[in-house]
Amino acid sequence: MSSTYLLAGGGGLVLILLLIGFYFTAHRSRRGGSSSAKHRGGLTLSDSAFKNQRLGADFILSNIEDGVVMVGPDNQIHMFNPAASKISGWPAEEAVGLDFHNVLQLLDVQGRPYEPTIHPFSQAIATGVTVRDSKGVLSTRGSKHVPVSVIVSPVTSESGSPTGSVVGVLRDITKEKAEESQRSDFISTASHEMRTPIAAVEGYLALALNEKVAKVDDNARKYLQKAATATTHLGTLFADLLTSSKAEDGRLANYPAVVELGEIVEQAAEAARFNAKGKGLDLRYIVSKGQENTSGQVMRPLYYGFVDPNRLREVLGNLIDNAIKYTGEGTVTIRLTGDSSVIQIQVHDTGPGIPPEDLPHLFQKFYRVDSSMTRTVGGTGLGLYISRRIIEMNNGRIWVESQLGKGSAFFINLPRLSREKALELQKRQASQIEPLGGGPGV
Repeated sequence: MSSTYLLAGGGGLVLILLLIGFYFTAHRSRRGGSSSAKHRGGLTLSDSAFKNQRLGADFILSNIEDGVVMVGPDNQIHMFNPAASKISGWPAEEAVGLDFHNVLQLLDVQGRPYEPTIHPFSQAIATGVTVRDSKGVLSTRGSKHVPVSVIVSPVTSESGSPTGSVVGVLRDITKEKAEESQRSDFISTASHEMRTPIAAVEGYLALALNEKVAKVDDNARKYLQKAATATTHLGTLFADLLTSSKAEDGRLANYPAVVELGEIVEQAAEAARFNAKGKGLDLRYIVSKGQENTSGQVMRPLYYGFVDPNRLREVLGNLIDNAIKYTGEGTVTIRLTGDSSVIQIQVHDTGPGIPPEDLPHLFQKFYRVDSSMTRTVGGTGLGLYISRRIIEMNNGRIWVESQLGKGSAFFINLPRLSREKALELQKRQASQIEPLGGGPGV
């Protein structure tokens, strides 16, 4: 396959070299016999790879399984490798030169076409930053729907300045989505079916521990209490599995309402004081400009938001509980602050911190930091995943910052409503008639 076939217009070979990180131009200055590596574009090439003429740009682009598409500032496709043709159903000679919207038609989970402004290629061209999307479905030329993962990055010159073009990598994730759906269905079914027998076991253990119902000696009581604790933990595990399964396939109920977040955050902090005191930790609740609220007498601004209060309590309870569990000594600080458009909730601890390599994965399902403390504390690895999905459902963002030996800080940003907007939404909600059987639920 030739370079002119892949690229429309002059300078095609240069753009291919840019695409693969200047594999060869990075090493033109290498001296014969030298084993030292040269770097450029973040890539390194060995002497043997450099001397292997088969490892040219055409060879690499023709043999990788991911689709590679380059789009210029004119929105036209300037490069289309064989894998892109296979995924999309468009022959490269027909795709090159067309507007990418006509070739790469993405649909959302409801089957609706992406708005032009939110298409990953449009966003990358407009912002000049890398855009990732793994929720879309590609409508092929033959009208098939293929789940795809898309990463679109800006193309820069050797000096680092933007060229106006972007390169997208498309991956067919049909198999991954099918496996994910099967796992989700299994987890949902198993979790739902296990709730009944677990509840029955919990009930019988509670009766056995009730002195008015059963008489047991002290040793038997200890064993029954341990069994009750383990059963409660098992019930929590199945509940988390069911919640995560619902969050994953969009079935997690969410009932947003106008609420004053300061009251919710303060309630969550007060509910955690007993556990913190039991571990000898100092729990502090700070509002706005460094004001500490200890008796409810501090005047503070009102932070109105449109969120599901029960779901938010669930997230705050999880973050604060984690902070207490993983902090051996010191302080857990809950801070509420914000500006005219954003409410920010912070949960700081003085625990051991989180390794940098674990931070990008912390909100993934079942991910747990591998350390002696996490193995001792236990957990399902689902709490932070569920928290992220809940916050995102309420149009917010959650992230973490941490340093080893200096503790961790979890942040939640939620849209803030003005007092006038909050009153308007409250009146609108009050005027609506609730359907029969309505109300919050899981």
